Amino acid sequence: MSNPAFSIPLPKSWPARVRSAMLQVVSLAKYAAVYTRSWAADCPNARVRFRVERDRYQEDNALLREELRIKDARMASIPAHHRPFYRPTERLAILELKAARGWSLEQTAKRFFVCLKTITSWMKRLDENGAAALVQLPVPAESPDLSPRQRASFRFRNSAVLVRAIFFVERA
Repeated sequence: MSNPAFSIPLPKSWPARVRSAMLQVVSLAKYAAVYTRSWAADCPNARVRFRVERDRYQEDNALLREELRIKDARMASIPAHHRPFYRPTERLAILELKAARGWSLEQTAKRFFVCLKTITSWMKRLDENGAAALVQLPVPAESPDLSPRQRASFRFRNSAVLVRAIFFVERA
């Protein structure tokens, strides 16, 4: 998934100005592309408009892939037992994506940085109890018994927050 072209580091001997200039060149190229697309979007020729739209989607796809590569590299650098857990709704979405992409269990586990046993466990739970088993939320705890004084204080604080929010919205 990593592209060898992106793994080439900038030379350390390059001054900070050169590194900054590279970022400015990328920004200038983006500006040129946006300007050209804005001209082509108003073109009466439908083929030109279609190609502009296709190019915009391709660029967006490339940028999303680069963003994903950066995030994946960060996630891969975190030890497995320190990585965040997926919420139940995300687990179901991962299994849906697995089915839509036609991935194997191994491919899915590798893509989402989890163990093969984890994906297998999710699949087993889904097969046995349905989607509700994966997205089942914990039962909320009973609310504590509050004294009348505590309830009044709670209501007062919440109403004060509401008044401040309304005042803020009216000022905006």
